[in-house]
Amino acid sequence: MTKKVSKDEALKAVKTITKEISESSLEQEALEAVKTLILWAGDDPDREGLVDTPKRVVKAYKEFFAGYDEDPEEILSRTFEEVEGYDDAVIVRNIRVESHCEHHMVPIVGVAHIGYIPKKRVVGISKLARLVDLYGKRLQTQETMTAQIADTIEKVLQPKGVAVVIDANHQCMSTRGVHKTESSTITSRMLGIFRTDNKAREEFISLIHSPKKY
Repeated sequence: MTKKVSKDEALKAVKTITKEISESSLEQEALEAVKTLILWAGDDPDREGLVDTPKRVVKAYKEFFAGYDEDPEEILSRTFEEVEGYDDAVIVRNIRVESHCEHHMVPIVGVAHIGYIPKKRVVGISKLARLVDLYGKRLQTQETMTAQIADTIEKVLQPKGVAVVIDANHQCMSTRGVHKTESSTITSRMLGIFRTDNKAREEFISLIHSPKKY
């Protein structure tokens, strides 16, 4: 007996198939684009050492830019209220940042420091690291990434304050152009009490730079 399919199910199936065809077509275009770049650089994309390079590059780019497929608010959706009245700063520092700048598509590598002061609920600290990874896996500027991380934490957790600092090296400065290999870029976004209270802000800055004791 043939199972009847509802209109919504049929539309969903069509959309899924269309998406798969579209993604397959885009991937083929990406493969051809890498071959074109190899030719433009002056090499032969069909020689032994390069024949599989387009596949490797496309696979790597899928990983580099996987952040477009995730919902940042969903990462922070599970919270905990049983914190025994804790209402001081929660700080996670030295979170590895790996991203790509939108101007040259070359790596941005550094660390992020995140702090927030909860009102009633907290989030698992690993989720803050995942949030950094998600926004890192998108094309953008460091300034944008800093703001996005802070704004998402504020929107979802609604804490008393949020502080985000990112310190990173940009290969668009270190491996091309001005070739300033020792330079790094620091961006920050302070919201709530971290913006209005100098003492809270100074304590956060002091803690993220304090030496480890373990």
